[in-house]
Amino acid sequence: MPHGTKIFKAGDTDLGQFTDPGLLRRWQWLEQAVGPAVALPTEFPDGYHVPQHRHSRSQLLHALVGVVLVTTRHGRWMVPPDHAMWIPAGTEHSVEMLGDVSMRSVYVMPDAIAGLPDGLRVVGITDLMHSLIVESEKLPQGAELEGRGGLIMSLLLHEIPNLPERPLGLPFPSDPRLAALCRRFVAAPSPHATIDEWADIVGMSRRSFTRAFHRQTGLSLSTWRQQACLFAALPRLADGEPITRVALDLGYDSVPAFITMFKRMLGASPRGYMRGSRDNIRVSNG
Repeated sequence: MPHGTKIFKAGDTDLGQFTDPGLLRRWQWLEQAVGPAVALPTEFPDGYHVPQHRHSRSQLLHALVGVVLVTTRHGRWMVPPDHAMWIPAGTEHSVEMLGDVSMRSVYVMPDAIAGLPDGLRVVGITDLMHSLIVESEKLPQGAELEGRGGLIMSLLLHEIPNLPERPLGLPFPSDPRLAALCRRFVAAPSPHATIDEWADIVGMSRRSFTRAFHRQTGLSLSTWRQQACLFAALPRLADGEPITRVALDLGYDSVPAFITMFKRMLGASPRGYMRGSRDNIRVSNG
């Protein structure tokens, strides 16, 4: 299978929505490929949108360069450089490219090994996993591998359960009223939204609201709000916008307050986080 192709499984989705004339042929190739894992690189231009689709294999979607936004009925997940998203087999999802994207996906049979994640999640890519993905795409694809190739793919598979989960998912509540509030917040994020304000809008008590929101998203409103602000900030920081401008545009009273939130969520300052991403990109490009 050639590099730089797009591999989708349409499932029950209307194939007519895909403009790539080779879509069905490529999907059939992936579906018929043997072996526990298949590694395929793909290049996407800024703004490219992949309509809703699903795969019979689980997908480790790695953004080598650029930022990817994955949307499912459960919410939205952001995949910046040095991260990947684990998408379990059969999950309907669409993908949007924020900037030019060099994507490296590993498609994994659901029963390839024990311990694979059973839910959607964004994970950090370790140096070891980065090297394994880069090496795996050089191997013959769609066949059982032996020797060095087999060892590389086996180690790659066994590293997937060890990848650290990152708070870059943004699950939406199932209650339409709460989901509407979340959609409005994503369109115009602010650190000043309060539980009382949101509870009043939907006509719920503070206690009922907090319980419902946590039950439906798995997150407190405070944590969910911070992750939504990260969604808005990361693509702009990746494009080189000044930290001060991003922080103030998002409604933070001061740059230190924004940096504190960023470090608490991602374990590094914005400058350190983006520098680490660029360093890994330089290493991957030789």
